[in-house]
Amino acid sequence: MTTDGERPAVAIVSDDVLQRHRLQETTGRFGLRPGFSGSPERVQGYEALPEANLWLITLEDEADHPQLFDHLLDHTDAPILFGIDPAPRPGSRDFVRWERRLLEKLEKQLGPLEQTESGEDLAELAEQPSLPTSGMDVELPTWIIPAQPGQQAEEIWILGASLGGPAAVKCFLDHLPPGLPVGFVYAQHIDGNFTDVLARVLGRHAHYRLQRAQEGMRIACGRVTVIPVDKEWGLTADGALTEKDRPWPGPYGPSIDQVLLNFGDHFRGRCHAILFSGMGNDGAVAAPMLRAFGSQIWVQASDTCANSAMPEAVAGTGCTSYSGSPQELARALVRTLADAALVKQTTSQDVT
Repeated sequence: MTTDGERPAVAIVSDDVLQRHRLQETTGRFGLRPGFSGSPERVQGYEALPEANLWLITLEDEADHPQLFDHLLDHTDAPILFGIDPAPRPGSRDFVRWERRLLEKLEKQLGPLEQTESGEDLAELAEQPSLPTSGMDVELPTWIIPAQPGQQAEEIWILGASLGGPAAVKCFLDHLPPGLPVGFVYAQHIDGNFTDVLARVLGRHAHYRLQRAQEGMRIACGRVTVIPVDKEWGLTADGALTEKDRPWPGPYGPSIDQVLLNFGDHFRGRCHAILFSGMGNDGAVAAPMLRAFGSQIWVQASDTCANSAMPEAVAGTGCTSYSGSPQELARALVRTLADAALVKQTTSQDVT
């Protein structure tokens, strides 16, 4: 089977190539590894079946393959789900309902699964306009000295998210004024194939430009640095981004826990985090370490999340100091930075 921490593998059998393709894409978004995908005839040609934690079978007519069920029972101890409904056209309401039914069946066999954003969901979100400047309800307080775009950030905020995260993070950024003297690092659980679509979601933002992490780059004000999915990233001793020669630990990339550990180790109390909508508990392990540095750890309010499991898991550590909707989180960030700037100015005047 699988080793501890490894994603479950699913094997897919169908006499329809299109159905195999749709099942592969959907189970991949549920966090499952591809184990096998092929026709009934191909499976029956195996004396030793490919290793999988579960088999999904969808056939146009089961009567056309009378030996398939017996062959699988004789050669695997893994659960077998027969009679999976054909997948409708992606993007339709019927497809969304079909996905939910499939997820319920899979979780009955494998336990809770971490669903990632679909390409269709992100594409639809990418077409939504950012909030116009005139519609913002937060302005930069006059006692905050505006940062120049691209100025190296002395303080960073890590935005961690999974399912439902892009919409929440987009809303958060839409409610921020320009000129905040901080840099943002965005760690989003997502299939690597959808990274370009994610860039379209945030890349047109009026005030905070999205940039993919690159070797030697530094976290900058007015930028949202997106952490890549495939390999682990961290910082050099002088604060430059660097890719490590190993995949992210754990089943999902990027690992939000590892991002918090790597960036927190460098910035210490100048590294803060906001955990947005998502399944699972990524971030809960590193939260106490970040809190020990004196960092702020905030979470999106449960009733505003597409899925509240991840922010609730982080809140359950007792390390969080604020919870709110994406709009409230934006306003709270501006207040926090304004208070810090006012204290700094008052202290400076007292000294002189």
